[in-house]
Amino acid sequence: MDAKKKITAPLIYAVAIAAIGSLQFGYNTGVINAPEKIIQRFFNRTLSERSGEAVSPELLTSLWSLSVAIFSVGGMIGSFSVSLFVNRFGRRNSMLLVNILAFAGGTLMAFSKMAKAVEMLIIGRFIIGLFCGLCTGFVPMYISEVSPTSLRGAFGTLNQLGIVVGILVAQIFGLEGIMGTEALWPLLLGFTILPAVLQCVALLFCPESPRFLLINKMEEEKAQAVLQKLRGTHDVSQDIQEMKEESAKMSQEKKATVPELFRSPNYRQAIIIAIMLQLSQQLSGINAVFYYSTGIFERAGITQPVYATIGAGVVNTVFTVVSLFLVERAGRRTLHLVGLGGMAVCAVLMTIALALKDVVEWIRYISIVATFGFVALFEIGPGPIPWFIVAELFSQGPRPAAMAVAGCSNWTSNFLVGMLFPYAEKLCGSYVFLIFLVFLVIFFVFTFFKVPETKGRTFEDISRGFEGRAEASPTSPVEKNPMVELNSIQPDKEVA
Repeated sequence: MDAKKKITAPLIYAVAIAAIGSLQFGYNTGVINAPEKIIQRFFNRTLSERSGEAVSPELLTSLWSLSVAIFSVGGMIGSFSVSLFVNRFGRRNSMLLVNILAFAGGTLMAFSKMAKAVEMLIIGRFIIGLFCGLCTGFVPMYISEVSPTSLRGAFGTLNQLGIVVGILVAQIFGLEGIMGTEALWPLLLGFTILPAVLQCVALLFCPESPRFLLINKMEEEKAQAVLQKLRGTHDVSQDIQEMKEESAKMSQEKKATVPELFRSPNYRQAIIIAIMLQLSQQLSGINAVFYYSTGIFERAGITQPVYATIGAGVVNTVFTVVSLFLVERAGRRTLHLVGLGGMAVCAVLMTIALALKDVVEWIRYISIVATFGFVALFEIGPGPIPWFIVAELFSQGPRPAAMAVAGCSNWTSNFLVGMLFPYAEKLCGSYVFLIFLVFLVIFFVFTFFKVPETKGRTFEDISRGFEGRAEASPTSPVEKNPMVELNSIQPDKEVA
C-alpha cells in the first residue's frame, strides 16, 4: 500500500485518543438536558434551606439558564485561548495539560449536591466549558497535523464523530433507568472525570505533532522519527521536505496574531471562510431541530418521545460515519453543499408539516422523516467539515490563531442561538424554521462561490492559493473571480 494512504496502528491510536477531547465536548453539551427538572428541584431545595424563604420561579429559571449558558461562555474564552497553549506547550502536551480543568469542573459538579452549593455546579459548568472550548481547537489541529494528506479529511471527521457519540452517551446515561435520577445526577455530571483520566494516561504514549516538532521547535530528527512511526515507512522525505518549505516561508512572515489574520490580504479571505463555515454549522438550525424533536414525535403518536430523540442521536452518529467514508471521495466542498441544500429542503418540509399538523393527519409522518433527514444531512456536511477544514486553510504559522478565531465564532453563535431561539420560537411558532432556511440558502451560496476544495492538497498548496489571489493585480482575472485560481489547482497525484 502507498505509504501516503497507509493506515497504521500508531496513527489510529493517536487520532482516537485525541478524539476523546471531542467526546468530552459532546457529552458535556448534552448531559445537562435530561436532569433539568431534577436539578431545578435541587436549586429550589438548597436555596430555600439557605434563606428560609420560598424561591421565586423567576430566580429558578434565571439560575437554570445561567447553568446552561455559562458552559458556552467558558467555551468562548477557552476556544479563543487555543494559541496561547499550542505554541508554548505543543499540541499533545496542551491536550494533556487542560485535563486539569476537566478534573476540577467534574469534581465541583459531582460534589455540589453533597455540599448543598448551587455555586459549585455553576462554576463547574464554566470550568468544563473552558476545557471543551480548548478541546475544540486542540483536537482538530492535532488530528490534521498527524494525518497524511490523503486521509486528513476522513480522520478529521473523527472529531465530529467524537462529539455526536458524546451527545448520544449523555442522552442514554441521562435516562431515568440509568443516571437520570434524584440520587445519581451528580454522578452523571461528574462522569466527565473518567474520560479525562483515560486520555491523560493514553496521551503519554501518543507522539507530539511532527509539524510542531520540525516547524516550531526545529527538531528535525524527532519529527522524522515520529513520521516514520505514524506512516509505517522509513521514507518520509516528501513530508519532511514539505514541512521545511513551510518552515522557510514561516520564518520570512510576520508573526500571525489574531488582528494580523484580518489585516493581511494573505489570510483575510481564508479567515472569513473559516468564520462563515463555523456560522453555517450553528445557524443551520440543528439545535432547533433537537429542541423541537420531542414535540414532533409526541404529535406523531410515539408514547416515549425521549427514545425517539435518542433515535435521532443514533442517526446523528451513523451519518457521521457515512461522512467519514465520503469526505475523501466526494470532497469537503461538495459534501458541505449537499448537506446545506438538503437541510434547506427538509426545513421547508418541516415548516409545512408543522403548519398543517392539525389539518392533515398523515402529514405528521412527513415531519418525522424530515427531522431525521435534517439531522442526517447535517452530519454529511455542516457537522464535521467546519471543524477540520479551518486547520487545512492555514499553514503552520497562522493556524493556531485561526483555530482560536474560528472556535470562538462557533461558541459565540452557539451561545446566541441558545439565548435567542426561545424568543424566535415564541414569535414565529411553527414558521421558525423559515429563519434557518434563509441562513441555509445564504451559506449555500457563499460555499458555492467562495469555499475552495482542499481534498488531497498539502497545507502549503492551499495557503499558496490564497496568497496567489492576494498578490494578483486588481485587473487580473484572479481578482475578479478569486476562487477560480484556488479551485483550479488540482491535487498532486503523488499526494492524492
